Amino acid sequence: MAVIRDMMPAFELFQPTSVDEAVDLLERHDNTWVLAGGLDSMDWFKDRIKRPDVVVELGAVNELVGIRATGDGLEIGAMTSLRDVTASEEVRSRFGLLAEAAAEVATPQIRNQGTLGGNLIQDTRCWYYRGGWPCYRAGGNICYAGTPRSMNREHAVTGQSRCVAVNGSDTAGALIALGAQMMVRGANGDRVYEAEDFFIGPAIDIQRMTVLEPGDLLTHVRIPDDWADVRFYWEKVRDRKSWDWALASVAAAIVESNGTIERARIAVNGIAPTPVRLPEVENLIRGMPANDDTGRAAGELATRGFRPLRHNDYKVPLARNLVRRAVRGDGGGNA
Repeated sequence: MAVIRDMMPAFELFQPTSVDEAVDLLERHDNTWVLAGGLDSMDWFKDRIKRPDVVVELGAVNELVGIRATGDGLEIGAMTSLRDVTASEEVRSRFGLLAEAAAEVATPQIRNQGTLGGNLIQDTRCWYYRGGWPCYRAGGNICYAGTPRSMNREHAVTGQSRCVAVNGSDTAGALIALGAQMMVRGANGDRVYEAEDFFIGPAIDIQRMTVLEPGDLLTHVRIPDDWADVRFYWEKVRDRKSWDWALASVAAAIVESNGTIERARIAVNGIAPTPVRLPEVENLIRGMPANDDTGRAAGELATRGFRPLRHNDYKVPLARNLVRRAVRGDGGGNA
């Protein structure tokens, strides 16, 4: 297990004032670490599990902060605090799904300091990995959470590939349901990713959870108008009311007409190494009434093929019922 020490390892600190300067610093130095709100970073540093030689702190990069309307939606800087995302009238009035998800991240104090970008790119919370155990994700040759006697109550029930750790971001599912895009800048210029493609699983790269490579920065999140002002559903199930990660969560954006579902985007998180969009479910419910029968069918399809571990089989009915409730909305039937 990790040995908690009194002092963090020494590193060289840079505080750029522009995105270009930050990217240049990341390109010129090896073994770097990008510091946003710092909440997750300080845990890594204090436990001496991460030992960067150079830390690039983004607090003075003003172009990464703020929420602004564009001609076709909203653009949110990656360094915008979760508090500001939750409080924004533009987010709340048009994309309330994101405001709800951001409002349930940790505690008010953490949301004051934590950033949208930091919440999206945080590393997994698997305690074996974060405790310094030499697992696959840490460069070793075993997944400690996947062994027969492991404590794996919070781990994945689908999408496992050697690693069974889950994605811990509350805002990720909401942004996938909203059809958001992630803006990334690196040494070779700007790139744009659909939110659902921004996250990668262990089958692609077991040591990364996003497409970000060394030297890359997530700069902004764009939310198009396509899913503004539709029916949203957000629900997060956790052990404690605050300061806790989801056992499972669901985010849905649904367009209805006279009680019939015209189109939908649904994402579930906390069940896999990445947030999971459910296109088969979205296709199933198109043209169907938004009632409990449709919700039941959606939940069954959503969880088909799940492979729970020894201690987390409860996540199968949990995810099934979250999807069921998201599809039917606030009405109809018992969970």
